[in-house]
Amino acid sequence: MNLDLLIVLGLLLGAVTLFVLNKPRMDVVALLVIVALPMTGVLDIQQTLAGFSDPSVVLIAALFVIGDGLVRTGIAYRLGDWLVARAGSSETRLLILLMLSAAGLGSVMSSTGVVAIFIPIALGVAARLKIAPARLMMPLAFAGLISGMLTLVATPPNLVVNSELLRAGLEGFGFFSLTPIGLAVLVLGIGYMLLTRSWLARSGIDADAAPPRLTLSDLAAAYRLNERERRLKVRADSPLARQALNELELRRQYGINVIGVERQRKFRTLLLMATGNTLLEPGDVLLVDLASPTIGLLGVYQQLGLEPMPLATSYFSLHAHELGLAEVALPPESTLPGKTILELGVRSQHKLNVVGLRRHGVALEGVLVDEKLKPSDMLLVAGNWKNIHRLQGLSRDFLVLSLPAEVDEVAPTARKAPYALLSLAVMVGLMVSGLVPNVMAALIGCLLMGAFRCIDLASAYRAIHWPTLILIVGMLPFAHALQQTGGIDLAVKGLVAVLGGAGPYAMLASLFIVTALIGLFISNTATAVLMAPVAIATAQQLGTSPYPFAMIVALAASAAFMTPVSSPVNTLVLGPGQYRFGDFVKVGVPFTLLVMIVSVFLVPLIFPL
Repeated sequence: MNLDLLIVLGLLLGAVTLFVLNKPRMDVVALLVIVALPMTGVLDIQQTLAGFSDPSVVLIAALFVIGDGLVRTGIAYRLGDWLVARAGSSETRLLILLMLSAAGLGSVMSSTGVVAIFIPIALGVAARLKIAPARLMMPLAFAGLISGMLTLVATPPNLVVNSELLRAGLEGFGFFSLTPIGLAVLVLGIGYMLLTRSWLARSGIDADAAPPRLTLSDLAAAYRLNERERRLKVRADSPLARQALNELELRRQYGINVIGVERQRKFRTLLLMATGNTLLEPGDVLLVDLASPTIGLLGVYQQLGLEPMPLATSYFSLHAHELGLAEVALPPESTLPGKTILELGVRSQHKLNVVGLRRHGVALEGVLVDEKLKPSDMLLVAGNWKNIHRLQGLSRDFLVLSLPAEVDEVAPTARKAPYALLSLAVMVGLMVSGLVPNVMAALIGCLLMGAFRCIDLASAYRAIHWPTLILIVGMLPFAHALQQTGGIDLAVKGLVAVLGGAGPYAMLASLFIVTALIGLFISNTATAVLMAPVAIATAQQLGTSPYPFAMIVALAASAAFMTPVSSPVNTLVLGPGQYRFGDFVKVGVPFTLLVMIVSVFLVPLIFPL
């Protein structure tokens, strides 16, 4: 063991110690490594900074942009809506669907990309169901890693091992050779996360964190809006049909405030924000706020030709991506106190509707259009999120106080959703076909997102999570340093010398453990490059089939569950889940041992020794 190797191992131990202590931040530790390595003389500046041009780093940055494009076009939230609809209020069903979806998609594209795409989806679903993000982020990461065990093209280590078989003059693996084992590990992973999610229940809770933001439901409850929401269909014989809202005076005469209109088209339902010029059509479903919950009992519906429609939940929740609420105060310099709500012209001038009024903390009831405002009054307005944001600029007369958390889920380029899907399909198709490297496929996807205006440059740069990239860049030089100083070769040769005479099952387990441990410090692709020839040579020395040994290396290279820096997939969820280093150790180490047991048992059954 030479001096250079001792220096590298010392730096590696110091970095891991700081990771465990979680002080300073992990990206700061990575920067310290980048500064320290050239000063030791083991690596030069170019070798140390080579991570900034590493394809995997560029790939991850591009996938952040792709993921944000899916968010901005609303696709991510639609998938989240689907998960919520299928899961209902069951966290168990949600976790199962999330892991199945992530693993299924990850079997044909980069697991890092899949996790990057699913993170905003999972965070949005967690917020809506009031689940701690920590209970979903690690299951998502584990599903992404397990996806690498499902098909031959799911992850580069599989292809590395397959290439080593071909180089040795043997037949390679088939596309689905890993699938039976991967499916067993996926079932095991889902069951394991269902049992251990309680270990993560408090991982995402920060004592210094800001209090939870108001939601649409909170605002609606504060103004007693839930009691007055209705969906009313305009019948064909309704006297309201083909008339504009400002001509009907529904608010003043009947206490019916129309917020929005659901209008059926051939393939979808349009949501129109109600303004004075909105022309009602037969078949329209009106989203209304009643002055009193008992209006429907007075025969008003029959008189106006309206038919009550089911409303299982608040229509603000159903249309949260388009229809919003905001609490508005009147600043001291406002000229509005003394005017009635109708005189404000909120609907005609700002295309918003006043749906609530609180005075001294009490929500007023009844027809509010003729109510004169007082300086301390608080208004609740409803309408398109774009118009709500525009109201924020009118600081003299209006002061927007409370925007609910759902404002983060607004899709500013929702109309570009088909183009975002096309861009994603092109990227996935290029990755699956292998026509271009994965990083090129991701960059092509980014360019298509930009060309179709799914995302702009400013949003693209904001979408990239720079601390994650710095962490990866800072750890990559260790792989070069360990190879250059002979550390990896020394460890591998020692393993073969000690365990070469053991039985095949013991050797399979040993290969799994060594591969998984090496993968803690270098990329799983580099680990596969080092361990695949060792596995095949070991099998030949023992006089057994090389296929189970090669397969065990491929599986172990994907079993990077033990630390947040053992895989970019884990690093991606570190921030959103607010995990500490020890959280991954606590959950990941036992699961890695379970995966090893299952692999050592199943691999010889499918690939006989």
